[in-house]
Amino acid sequence: MTDGLVLVDKPAGLTSHDVVARLRRHCRTRKVGHAGTLDPMATGLLVVGVGRATRLLTHLVGARKTYLATIRLGQATLTDDAEGEVTAAAGVHDALPRLEGALAGLRGDILQVPSSVSAIKVGGQRSYARVRAGEDVRLPARPVTVHRLEVAGRRDAVAADGTAVVDLDVIVECSSGTYVRALARDLGESLGVGGHLTTLRRTAVGPFEVGEARTLQEIADQSVDGAPSLTSMTEAAVRCFPTLRLDDAATAALRVGRPLAPVPEPGLSAALAPDGHLVGLVENRDGQARAVLVVDPA
Repeated sequence: MTDGLVLVDKPAGLTSHDVVARLRRHCRTRKVGHAGTLDPMATGLLVVGVGRATRLLTHLVGARKTYLATIRLGQATLTDDAEGEVTAAAGVHDALPRLEGALAGLRGDILQVPSSVSAIKVGGQRSYARVRAGEDVRLPARPVTVHRLEVAGRRDAVAADGTAVVDLDVIVECSSGTYVRALARDLGESLGVGGHLTTLRRTAVGPFEVGEARTLQEIADQSVDGAPSLTSMTEAAVRCFPTLRLDDAATAALRVGRPLAPVPEPGLSAALAPDGHLVGLVENRDGQARAVLVVDPA
């Protein structure tokens, strides 16, 4: 199988592009991409598409994400994470009794200002590059949804500069495009003590979980003739979308891009041939199910 997904447990210190570059060498193809960037400091699940499965990635990027993160309250940093210099060190003071109220204000549908060191382009240049060049960058707020933001653990600590801080281990379940660093920053600002992210691990992307993922070393060790085993496009689509079983006539029609009878589910559906393999993704438009992606054309 030359088309499919690889679930990678990304280590700290590598960019998402570094992971893609390694898999390009393993798979002997340039046609490799990922469904959602992880910062170098972050670890965890990176969904990588190989071959024709890169066409599925566009429809997986928007999947809900889940993270385990540690937020340090009492210090703010330039980058909203532990890699940036400390810009304020107020300590925690009497902030903790107000913690639940501050967390509640960050749940649900919110407007979030992305971290200035994000990869968002400003005037054709990455925001983080402008910040590192000394510019003061403030990005516009954008709507995101935080489905879950819960404290799983708490530790009192003393930072390297002697500031009394509190480290919160949190579970975050959020829409695509949410910056967990920005949540850490905004929680600290809401409490008036500053905050930043110290660790981040992505544990799920849509239906895929990090427990299913392999390290880069495991992928290399388990590869057959140099190529890693892949999750098929059919299995990936069935896990991600409602399914629609086609008969022979509908299969033939979809393979040439003709519309079908409307499907019962809103959004995308995975259209399967009679033998169960993926023909494409369809969506209701103008009273008919129309092809959004055909992976098995005539």
